[in-house]
Formats: sequence, structure tokens, C-alpha cells
Amino acid sequence: MSSTTYTADAPRTSTLLPMMIIGVLFFIMGFFTWLNGPLISFVKVAFTLDDINAFLVPFAFYVSYFFLALPAGAVLKRTGMKKGMVLGLFIMALGAAVFGEFVRIRIYPGALVGLFVIGAGLSLLQTASNPYISILGPIESAAQRIGLMGICNKVAGALAPLAFGALVMTGIDSFLGQVTHMADGPARDALLNDFAARVFWPYMALAGLLVVLAIWIVLSSLPEIKPSGANNERSIGHSKGGIFSFPHLWLGVLCLFLYVGVEVMAGDAINTYGQGFGLPLQVTSHFTTYTMVSMLAGYLLGSTLIPRFISQQSYLAVSAVLGVLFAFGAFVTHGYTSVAFVAALGFANAMMWPAIFPLAIKGLGSHTETGSALLIMGIVGGALLPQAFVHLKQHIDFQLAFLIVIVPCYLYILYYGLRGHNVGNHAA
Repeated sequence: MSSTTYTADAPRTSTLLPMMIIGVLFFIMGFFTWLNGPLISFVKVAFTLDDINAFLVPFAFYVSYFFLALPAGAVLKRTGMKKGMVLGLFIMALGAAVFGEFVRIRIYPGALVGLFVIGAGLSLLQTASNPYISILGPIESAAQRIGLMGICNKVAGALAPLAFGALVMTGIDSFLGQVTHMADGPARDALLNDFAARVFWPYMALAGLLVVLAIWIVLSSLPEIKPSGANNERSIGHSKGGIFSFPHLWLGVLCLFLYVGVEVMAGDAINTYGQGFGLPLQVTSHFTTYTMVSMLAGYLLGSTLIPRFISQQSYLAVSAVLGVLFAFGAFVTHGYTSVAFVAALGFANAMMWPAIFPLAIKGLGSHTETGSALLIMGIVGGALLPQAFVHLKQHIDFQLAFLIVIVPCYLYILYYGLRGHNVGNHAA
């Protein structure tokens, strides 16, 4: 079926169908992304790992963005955004199958490869879908549209840990107690093999669903958008200087790096954070859901306020201030109250991506695909900042380690919201 091509000069038809299709993609992205939190607890038991090795789950998942985002941008220039999304879904399906199989036979490096492949597919999907939704309408209201996509993403993120908990983590504390008191041997290995095998069929089902979704996108009337026509350069001389003549983009890449880091800290590390207070695994495995519900509330509020009552850059600055306040709240309290403050970081984080991304790609014109890929590379912050936390907490109190890692990030995000987004973009 032929697709429509959007450019800046062509009149646009209704955006309802494209937004519905992209909304489904954001749901899928959210479901896979926010499985990492409970997966950390799962692999820690299934493969008998310490925290540092268990946190290789988000590392393998997010580091793929760094290596594959630029190739994804090159692929999109050849395939277009629609076919690029389809390819991303097929790659994710392959990764899900690889992960499920290697976990079933309890080969941890193979499982990490599966997560890396899932992340590779997501990097292609993200590189296509984020600029697509940003320039589907006026760039000034892009945060509102991405916010609506974020609602789809975070609803999936809230459901994923609950589904994973019901299918995989049921009885985890009694199981852990049983395995801990068993000596190494065939009986213990058999129990661990049975536990690990719980993820096999759920991941095979997810792989099949991704294939079906990819075929649906191929057959859909999802229109093609040419970024070079829909996001023209606003500043004189930028096009001659290439991608390096957009300092607001490069500052945005760093901002997105730090933002994704704190988002993953609040969404994935919250389970380990709660375990630091001695809370049971069965309880902590659901903590990611609380962060996602908090983010969902933030998306609903942000989508209502932006841009009618507040600009996306001002809301970004306010969100950063909230992040600092909630971080200190988590530090000075304990137990469930402290965990609640960490979950509340989801509210502060909610509208950061929807604000940072369009601010960073604004006016890139023919460089939009490359700029988008560079921003997607910044997602590697989700791999590195949790690693900094888990290593640091080996030497100091885990609450202090959490504070030290995330507060400087929020302070930089505050700078980008106030001034950094407009550096070198005087004509914007």
C-alpha cells in the first residue's frame, strides 16, 4: 500500500491515525523498557548474581543505543521512517527469542546478548518514532504530542512489572529461602532451572506479537514524513556548518544522557533501593509500577499544561527542581517513605523527554535524522548511571550513593531548560 509523504509545504491530513499507530509503538517500547526493573531481581536469583552483575541487565539493554543509534539514522535515510519502524520491530522479536532461550538454559552472557538485540531494535524504533511524532505537527507543541505518547509508554511500563510478577515472580521469597539453604548440587540446579524457565514462553509470546505488529505496520496507511521538509533550519549559516553548528543539539544530547540515567535510576534501581531497607523481593518487584504510575500522572498534567499555560522549556526547568527536592526527600527518610520519594521522581521525570527531544532537534532541517540518532545515543545514560550507583553503594551508604548520582544530573537539566536549549539558536 502506498504511503503519503509529509513535507513542510504539503497540506497535512488528519494526524489521528498516525498518532494511534505510533501510540501502539510507544506502548511496546514502554513494556520492554520497564521490564528491566523486575528483570534485575529475577536474574539475581535465577543466575545467583550479586548486584553489580545483576545490573548488567540495564547496561546491556541501554548500551546498544550508543553503538547502534547512528547506524539507525543511516538506515532510516535509506528506508524511510515507516520501514525503519518495521525493521526495528523484527529485530526486537529476534532479541526477545534469544533472551528467552538463553535464560531457559541459564547462560547469562547469552541472555545479555538477547537484551542487547532488543535494545538494538528499540534504538531503530526510537530513532524513527520520536522525530516522527515531534514533526507530525507544530514543533512548539511537540512536547504535548510526545507527552501523549508517553502516556501509552508509561501505561505499558506500569503493567509490565505486574504481568512479570504474576507470571514469573510469584513465591520468589520462599523460593529464594529454599535455594539459599540448599547445598550446591543437581537438586539445587534443577530448582534454579525450573525458575529460570518461567520467562521462556512469555518472551516467545512477545516475540510473536512483535512480528504480528510489524506486519500490521507494513499493511497500514501510516504516512511517510521527510524530516528535512518538516523541520527546516531556523538559523542562518547552520546548514553550511553541518551538525556541529547546532550547539543546542549537543547540549541536548548530554541533557538526554543524564535524564535517561535518572529515569532508569527511579524506574529500575528502585527495586534494589527498596531491598536496601530489607524489604522482601515479592514486594520490591512491583516498585517499578509505582514509578510508572507517578510518571503517568506527570504526563497527564504536563500534556494539559504544555504549551497552553507553560512552555516546554519552562516545564523542563520546573521538573528538574522537583527532581532535586524529591531526591533529598528520599535521602532524609527511610523505608517505604523513602521509596515513595524515589517513585515520585517519576512525576518529575515525566515530561523531560517530551521537552528535551523537540528542543534539541529544533531547526535541524536536513540534519534531523542525524540529530535524532545522536540524541538516541544519549540513552546510554541508562546503562552508565545505574552502574555508577551500584558500584558506589559498595563503598558508601546506598541512600547517599543514590543522592550523589542523581542530583548533579537534575541541576544540569535545570540549566538546559533555562538556557542551554537556546545556545547558538538565536533565530529560533
